[in-house]
Amino acid sequence: MSAKEALEQQVKDQADMVRKLKAAKESKERDKEWVPFQVPLRAELYPHLNNYLSERSYFNGYQPSSVDNYLFECLGAQELLNLPHLHRWYRHIGSYSAQERGSFRASDPAELQHLKHCVQSQIAEEVSKLLDLKAQLVAEDGTVAPTNVNQKFTLKTAKGTRDYSPEQMALRLSVLNKIVAVFKKHGAVTIDTPVFELKEVLTGKYGEDSKLIYDLKDQGGEILSLRYDLTVPFARYLAMNKISNIKRYHIAKVYRRDNPSMSRGRYREFYQCDFDIAGAFDPMIPDAECIKIVAEILDSLNVASYVVKVNHRLLLDGMFEACGVPLDSFRSICSAVDKLDKASWQDVKKEMVEEKGLSEAAADQIGEYVKLNGGKELVEKLLNDDKLSKNKSALEGLEAIKLLLGYCEIFYISDKVSFDLSLARGLDYYTGVIYEAVLLGDASKGEEVSVGSVAGGGRYDNLVSMFDVKNKQVPCVGVSLGVERLFAVLEQKIHAANRKVRTTEVDAYVCTAQKNLVEERLKLCNQLWEDDFKVEYSYKKNPKLLAQLQYCEENSIPFAIILGESEIKNGVVKLRNVLSREETEVKRSALADELRRRLGELNLNGTVPA
Repeated sequence: MSAKEALEQQVKDQADMVRKLKAAKESKERDKEWVPFQVPLRAELYPHLNNYLSERSYFNGYQPSSVDNYLFECLGAQELLNLPHLHRWYRHIGSYSAQERGSFRASDPAELQHLKHCVQSQIAEEVSKLLDLKAQLVAEDGTVAPTNVNQKFTLKTAKGTRDYSPEQMALRLSVLNKIVAVFKKHGAVTIDTPVFELKEVLTGKYGEDSKLIYDLKDQGGEILSLRYDLTVPFARYLAMNKISNIKRYHIAKVYRRDNPSMSRGRYREFYQCDFDIAGAFDPMIPDAECIKIVAEILDSLNVASYVVKVNHRLLLDGMFEACGVPLDSFRSICSAVDKLDKASWQDVKKEMVEEKGLSEAAADQIGEYVKLNGGKELVEKLLNDDKLSKNKSALEGLEAIKLLLGYCEIFYISDKVSFDLSLARGLDYYTGVIYEAVLLGDASKGEEVSVGSVAGGGRYDNLVSMFDVKNKQVPCVGVSLGVERLFAVLEQKIHAANRKVRTTEVDAYVCTAQKNLVEERLKLCNQLWEDDFKVEYSYKKNPKLLAQLQYCEENSIPFAIILGESEIKNGVVKLRNVLSREETEVKRSALADELRRRLGELNLNGTVPA
């Protein structure tokens, strides 16, 4: 078989697979209970199932359903060891008898929406492979091999990404400017790093989250990955440039092969805003400033009420040790505790016992601690706890938290800070204090009590030494703001208030009242541009005055400057306040000063249309 014939066969086989997937999806959507993958399961499907199960015990969340039984029967005894989440699920479902599996509850239609998205993603990926194969045939001889698939190309953004309209970008830039202003107020400089790193730079730094790193194909002999966060690249930057003392901020996009939730601001491509302090300093002083910075930013954005949860990795380790957790299980149990913000204690306990092999007695003891939160009084209580008071690591962590809370009082943020033993933060590189800012909904308005985490961080003293040839340690502490979730919250508030976002910063719009004045209009615009004003005008030669004024109102432009034949003859213009519609005659020679004064009054009073 020639290379071309082999390629044509690949196209045909891929087309058949796409057709079967689409047919299965369409036929099962007509059924009362929708079940995905109604075709013989191929190995290509396994990674999709594995990814879907990365955050679920079962396909419908935390209870087995008929979908679990169906897929278990379809998989049979396949080799799944290289897919840890699917393998875990398969072993667990296999622990049920056939009779028990047959009595699993019917699938929840709301939960099955997630599986529909999973299947749609699978279909889109297989269609993409088909199009790639067709493109190869085009490169072969300029013709596309005939197939029986009537493929219609759908324009869409990649899964977990989105486009941003002018209104959304105006809001984003406003938020980012406020964040940068706080960072600069605290003396930070800024840096930038490449969007991709050598894969070995990122490997082994994120614990169980390492599965979410985007790997790139070999391009020119280097194995690369898209950056997962801004912290590890920062540590690499410090080690590579022999920097031992810096206070920096970095705002850039990062990438995670996560299960996106667009409505809650969870994407695969998103911005992070990082602030970090590197250097050897006295305990908890820079740590407290990082929390202060989070509070200042959230206050400046006026998003909602919030709480900054704090905990300490040494305290967690001491707590696990006191509760009887084996040393080699600390990180995996910590990762389970980290899910308490989105799962119940019973679900987390089930994961600890059934999936991670922890004894039920140890899990119950952990449960007594992770339900605790408070302030200094809780620290004092735990310092006298029978188990923790005998553990060196736990005592060290508690003393550090006590010192941190004292500094928070000095910064007047203690009312925003909660010492919370359920906070774990699963990233492997944290070594000391950890914290997380959570927005709180307004219960009186029927909002969720917890909207979600919008910032997190902590101390990571050992990360830089991983990259240094001499293992030189540079202590670091920092915080990262997940601005996508902040954007989502602010967008919802603006929509609920029916407010209009101003998308431009135009100061004035130059209008003409009669025909054949386009040259005069351009001259005046050029004069105002030379004076550093932001100015717009109509691109029509003879626009109607009403249309020009309506444009000003629709785009929230504060002033219109009107030119007519009499104004040109007398060396004046009419300066119109778009909001009040009040007009004033101003000499051309005094226009710049008058416009600047009026803009200053609007900014001073906060009445610029927004």
